Amino acid sequence: MIRMISHPDCIKYSQPGHPERPYRIEATMKYLKSDDQIAWSKMLHWKEADIAECVDTDLLAAHRAAHLEFVKAGGQGGAGFDADTPAYPGIDMHARRSVAAAVMAMKFSLNGGGAAMSLIRPPGHHSTPQEAMGFCYFNSMAVAILKAQRELGSKRVAVLDFDVHHGNGTQDILMGRKDVSFFSLHQSPCYPGTGLRSEQNCTNYPLPPRTDPADYRAAFSDALEKIKAFKPDLLGVSAGFDAFKEDPLSDQLLDLEDFEWFGKSITELGTPTFHVLEGGYSDRLPEVVGSYLKGLALSH
Repeated sequence: MIRMISHPDCIKYSQPGHPERPYRIEATMKYLKSDDQIAWSKMLHWKEADIAECVDTDLLAAHRAAHLEFVKAGGQGGAGFDADTPAYPGIDMHARRSVAAAVMAMKFSLNGGGAAMSLIRPPGHHSTPQEAMGFCYFNSMAVAILKAQRELGSKRVAVLDFDVHHGNGTQDILMGRKDVSFFSLHQSPCYPGTGLRSEQNCTNYPLPPRTDPADYRAAFSDALEKIKAFKPDLLGVSAGFDAFKEDPLSDQLLDLEDFEWFGKSITELGTPTFHVLEGGYSDRLPEVVGSYLKGLALSH
């Protein structure tokens, strides 16, 4: 069984032409719930995100108090945060619901329920302690992983981020923290221009545009070996699907079978793991996510 956590309200905001669009969730959920599309869809068990699972105490473990107020106010006088990150009406609640979904997925996996995935928007891995950027407002992954360590008995925690864009916010939040390791595979050069080298507890794999999928898999395998050696009690996966060969925001060559292999390889670690949707903007995102979940589901 894989617990899938989402919420119908996450598709109720948009901006014309913006790649972080409702289709990402709406079409993906329709695809995943279709028995004639994926024979193993009955392995997916759905639950709505409960915003009560996002509390300020948890947010403040990753973000500054001023940032919470900034998001609530909609950025610069309600005008937005940057060119990529608009001040949608109610974005504070939407971002908090994303955090809640990640926390719920984390709790489910940590309590022995099996794999869990937060399939919701907005994403979060670019959000730093004090800044909303790159479509991200609160860092759902960092909030969930730190809560697990702080309150739920996970002494050693790790994050694997395979979004094509470096998870700069997650790295900023987790940098130097005791018994926490961060691993990121990402395209370089590419937005946001960070993650060029490994430092402290953060291991980065900057990969050039059009990296051969075999080399991508080799870097992924190296990260998994390092995670295995670290022996975390819990692994959080920032699952971005924008390294797919048809994604409009990257220049990579990964295909469906590569993402299925990602899911299978992560499962074989045998570590309690939860997954959080980050990027992925192609029209074939439902298939890409489905391939990844197939790797997770059929490896159990």
